[in-house]
Amino acid sequence: MARSSRRNAPLVHPEIEDFDVLDVLHALADPTRMTIVRTLLADPERACGTFPVDVAPSTLTHHFRVLREAGVIHQREDGNRRWTTLRRDDLDARYPALLDTIVSSYERQATAPDPATSSQA
Repeated sequence: MARSSRRNAPLVHPEIEDFDVLDVLHALADPTRMTIVRTLLADPERACGTFPVDVAPSTLTHHFRVLREAGVIHQREDGNRRWTTLRRDDLDARYPALLDTIVSSYERQATAPDPATSSQA
């Protein structure tokens, strides 16, 4: 019963003027949440269970809540599915170039050679 009442609880989506840069940075600091964001950059709307992440459903719900409450994503319910979109326009209006800067930095870091496995001269 608690699960269904939680499912019917209204989703929290902050207004653009209520975005806090520290909340946005915290939301984007996690690799799983960055995977969600990068997926949405390539595919603007997805059902919650279709993201390429390997975490338990309850953990994924937590990641969505952090992103949603920071203003990074918007979620809507349609029947028994929850659809997720990136609030890119709102983020860009509030913090110009922040999202692009963070995603670019993340991608550069993710493709950089690991210094621990690189041979030293």
